[in-house]
Amino acid sequence: MANSRSGESVIGRVVRVLEAFDRDRQTLTLSRLAARAGVPRSTVHRLVEELIGYGLIRRTHSGELQIGLRMWEIATRSQPAMDVREAALPFMDDVLSVVRQHTTLAVLDGTSALYVERMSAPDSVLDSARITDRLPLNACSPGLVLLAHSPAAFQESFLAGPLTKLTDETPVDPGLIRRHLAEVRHRGFVALPGIGVSEWLGIAVPVFGPERTVVAALSAIVPRDQGDVRLILPALLTAAHGISRTLAPVPRPSAVRPPAAADH
Repeated sequence: MANSRSGESVIGRVVRVLEAFDRDRQTLTLSRLAARAGVPRSTVHRLVEELIGYGLIRRTHSGELQIGLRMWEIATRSQPAMDVREAALPFMDDVLSVVRQHTTLAVLDGTSALYVERMSAPDSVLDSARITDRLPLNACSPGLVLLAHSPAAFQESFLAGPLTKLTDETPVDPGLIRRHLAEVRHRGFVALPGIGVSEWLGIAVPVFGPERTVVAALSAIVPRDQGDVRLILPALLTAAHGISRTLAPVPRPSAVRPPAAADH
């Protein structure tokens, strides 16, 4: 892979250009894009023209730039995440009918919980845990579920820090987080208020795939003063069980033929 004079590969610069777009800045001028990516304007111009040719970036009618639909098309080919999302959708709808706020599905990606789906009630005001949002594993209930079921070596590497603190209640003490993880494995769920958004409570449970590996975390997000875990948890557990059965159906027993009648 060819490198620039600064030693950075072309792919590295392309990634920086694409990452300059986010939910709050979906369209950018070329100059603004270069500034946010930290790449010389002339280089960004050359890269953008090539990316437009591949459909990864598009130019709007006003001349600004935004991510192209080809990027979405390629991203949806991430089969494991899409498989679990498709399996989860009807069950998440059932959860939403109970919680009437938000239900989310997150997967482990690096050291983050990556939200691949969120269903929301029309009148809910929470603007968090949106699709493609990432949260540190210690700063959201799905993250703690995913971390609790990760290999021990990964857990220790993550806990070695630094750990991000989003609110006053986000756990950042490794000893405390280890106790939370042990409780998640013992109880089968986590319900910690205020660790990601102060006013909200997240309740999360694991979703199992083949060979009983945890492939995702299903959660409900409700106002912390309205969340009744005793009412919400059964809906989450039932939905997670249904998703898990869809992903790794229990094989039917082989048909057993009755013994042949003895000849007389």
